[in-house]
Amino acid sequence: MSENSERRVVSVIVINEASVLSRITDLFSGRGYNITSLTVAPIPESKYSRLTIVTSGSVRVIEQITKQLHKLIPVLRVYEHADMVEKEMAMIKFPASENLSDIQALCEAYNGKIVNAGENTIIAMVADEPKRINNFLKAIKRYNPKEIVKSGAVALER
Repeated sequence: MSENSERRVVSVIVINEASVLSRITDLFSGRGYNITSLTVAPIPESKYSRLTIVTSGSVRVIEQITKQLHKLIPVLRVYEHADMVEKEMAMIKFPASENLSDIQALCEAYNGKIVNAGENTIIAMVADEPKRINNFLKAIKRYNPKEIVKSGAVALER
């Protein structure tokens, strides 16, 4: 990241049709912009989808991205979040030999819980702000996680 480059969250409302995601990611890659996180989901009871894109860049770069996104036909609305609520989710698989009550207590501190406990593994899930998710992932290393899956960001304006 350059001096002026900052983490940015951009939402894009699109018509839910084939190749829209490909066209949007082509726009980013064609201009050398990186997508740190990309989450896509249909908007309930509509023919639209919301893409939440986390990228980095200066104010000027984000303005360029926004202008270029507006030129794509299936795009209805593009906006950079100023005052938002942002969350990510992570699921972690632990060996069943680890201390279940310690893992559960740590999960609860990060808006999470144990979601599955089997004979050989424990699966936990947390959902919180991106920085807190990263802190949680550092804290759980002592419990020897076997596998970690992390979602992209989702965000809504306040």
